[in-house]
Amino acid sequence: MNVLKKFDGALASTAVALSLSVASMAASAEDTIKVGVLHSLSGSMAISETTLKDTMLMLVDQQNAKGGLLGKQLEAVVVDPASDWPLFAEKARELIEVEKVAAIFGSWTSVSRKSVLPVLEELNGLMFYPVQYEGEESSKNIFYTGAAPNQQAIPAVEYLRDELGVERWALLGTDYVYPRTTNKILAAWLADNGVAEEDILVNYTPFGHSDWQSIVSDVKAFGSAGKKTAVVSTINGDANVPFYKELGNQGISADDIPVVAFSVGEEELSGIDTAPLVGHLAAWNYFMSVDSEENEVFIDSWLDFIGDENRVTNDPMEAHYIGFNMWVKAVEAAGTTETDPVVDAILGVSVPNLSGGFSAMMPNHHITKPVLIGEVQDDGQFDIVWETPGLVPGDAWSDFLPGSRDLISDWRAPLACGNFNVVSGACGGGS
Repeated sequence: MNVLKKFDGALASTAVALSLSVASMAASAEDTIKVGVLHSLSGSMAISETTLKDTMLMLVDQQNAKGGLLGKQLEAVVVDPASDWPLFAEKARELIEVEKVAAIFGSWTSVSRKSVLPVLEELNGLMFYPVQYEGEESSKNIFYTGAAPNQQAIPAVEYLRDELGVERWALLGTDYVYPRTTNKILAAWLADNGVAEEDILVNYTPFGHSDWQSIVSDVKAFGSAGKKTAVVSTINGDANVPFYKELGNQGISADDIPVVAFSVGEEELSGIDTAPLVGHLAAWNYFMSVDSEENEVFIDSWLDFIGDENRVTNDPMEAHYIGFNMWVKAVEAAGTTETDPVVDAILGVSVPNLSGGFSAMMPNHHITKPVLIGEVQDDGQFDIVWETPGLVPGDAWSDFLPGSRDLISDWRAPLACGNFNVVSGACGGGS
């Protein structure tokens, strides 16, 4: 009997201990604000996205060193969707439903973003998307801190036409939504500006494509018609390495056929032979070579955090820097991390960018950004050869596509619509 009593007492003590442990864990979880980091750490996009994971870890650490947010420390929850587009949706759901993150910072490709979007809208989560994209979207639940086409693609082709005299255009892209939609917009812009159909060459290749010999040969032949020719590249991920190598193999220099890239920055150039790339171009809203006090501080902080003097900074890192600081200000203003108050509070928020100015969140959930054209140098950095005189507001809907030119996005009450048709006076939905 005594043994049974002792056993019952031990069970009771164990139950109490377990209960206290669970309560302690719950309290501990409530003492932090979780931030989701949704970037590929493996697969074809790891070459670009791994650095963005590291950037978010740095930003979280810096905010915690300032005292955290709303009296709590931030906790980064990192997942790896492994360059698998459906897995992005699964991981986003896990972050929101299981981890209870207050916001997600992530995705690179548009197909990954579009995979996540319905999950965000279903669960009323938030995501900050840091990469240039094709536009044609505006969701209440996504903040687009990368460039819209009017903040990158269109200024780039204007530069090629006006400054380099380009008349023929090879639009080369990876086969998914961002390159196809961007090139559709560019083809419409070129046609509106008098470029004949036979002066536009379009080609798409799969993610990770490695055999560029025949495609580069086609571009070389296309450029031999006596008109100045350029490549507009929406090639994504590690396929860029063999593409540029093949340009060099076939003796195509930037003087012959310049390439302007929308997805090649300092990170993609890091650790590869840049000799075949010298003189080619990239269009972004930030380069590591930007001369500003803000950028100098950011670079020093990054190198100190990462512990490697050879690591570089790039445009999507700046977009996360801007987006994260906007989210912090909005949470502070709202006094909560709840989605709807933060969505309301973030509109109009302005924070420093790394070019020495301030970027603001607009009612269409896009931001204001400068546009820069950089020329690849032999050290893998970019010499800035052109920039807009001021900040350019991001357009959610293109002025050059028939189905989009009548649409506006404004998430302020009472409109609160992502695709309001100004002709019909009707809202078509959330995204």
